[in-house]
Amino acid sequence: MKKGCPFGSHRVIEPQGFLPQAAKKIDNTMELYSNEILINVQTLNVDSASFTQIKNACGNDKDKISEMIKKIVEERGKLQNPVTGSGGMLIGTVEAIGPDLAHLDLKIGDRIATLVSLSLTPLRIDRVKKININTDQVDIEGKAILFESGVYAVLPKDIPDRLALAVLDVAGAPAQVERLVKKGMTVGIIGGGGKSGVLCSYQAKKNAGETGKVIVVEYSKENANRIEKLGLADEVIIADATKPVEVYEQVLTSTNGELCDVVINNVNVEGTEMSSILIAKDLGTVYFFSMATSFTRAALGAEGVGKDITMIIGNGYARGHAELSLNILREAPEIRELFEKLYQ
Repeated sequence: MKKGCPFGSHRVIEPQGFLPQAAKKIDNTMELYSNEILINVQTLNVDSASFTQIKNACGNDKDKISEMIKKIVEERGKLQNPVTGSGGMLIGTVEAIGPDLAHLDLKIGDRIATLVSLSLTPLRIDRVKKININTDQVDIEGKAILFESGVYAVLPKDIPDRLALAVLDVAGAPAQVERLVKKGMTVGIIGGGGKSGVLCSYQAKKNAGETGKVIVVEYSKENANRIEKLGLADEVIIADATKPVEVYEQVLTSTNGELCDVVINNVNVEGTEMSSILIAKDLGTVYFFSMATSFTRAALGAEGVGKDITMIIGNGYARGHAELSLNILREAPEIRELFEKLYQ
């Protein structure tokens, strides 16, 4: 049995020398290398920005969505949206473990969630069984490969699979909030009503404490009401994050001209970079978790308005992020109840 590169470069077909995420096409044959894991896939959780783009392009037609997803995988060997560049994650059952990975605390038959992007994961779709248009989840029959460097989590027994998948898909966001937000800080969350926004708002409130302030900027009145009912923000502003001056003026008023120490952007549409940047204090921090972010627009935009801020790219991985995010469901039954309604 051959041994592959720990990072998966042995699977890259085009262009040679690239890593799998940046490659245009990778090998999705399921012949196992000695340092890979073979997964029998149950469900794909497509990245929110990617699924939104696919839905819009297909007019919400499930058959067309199915065909588009299959076509992407056939052409690329992975589920990487050619427009957004993003992927998602999956859950499935371990079918085989290469002998070089026998030391892992993992066995055949374990149900796992991959915590690396589908944009770099070799994937084969044999059949699309169901498109869950409201949850960004796609049930399939198929196989996938996890590289030696790939991160995964064994699915917990106390949380249903679909619920765990929805949470683990965005686990990097609340984990970064936990690192960035300190007691007494003012935190702005752009897009607080989705699953990443709810988890981030909870963690921000927890970290900032009674002396801090959490402000959620939300476009949807329904999502704004959701945040208010859950008590996850000190103030909810209904505004369009693609209109930065409008957002800036409202947050300026809300903070008595002080603005935010930390800003978290969870929005799954383009053009919200400047709202995030404008509402941050000088020397503040903006964390762009959204895969709809243009980092060119963010960098040049911050320069253009004279903002000296730290901007962090939304790394979906942080040590301990899976357990931290799943623990939010255990700590906050009202959030678990909401997520059960939306995603289970």
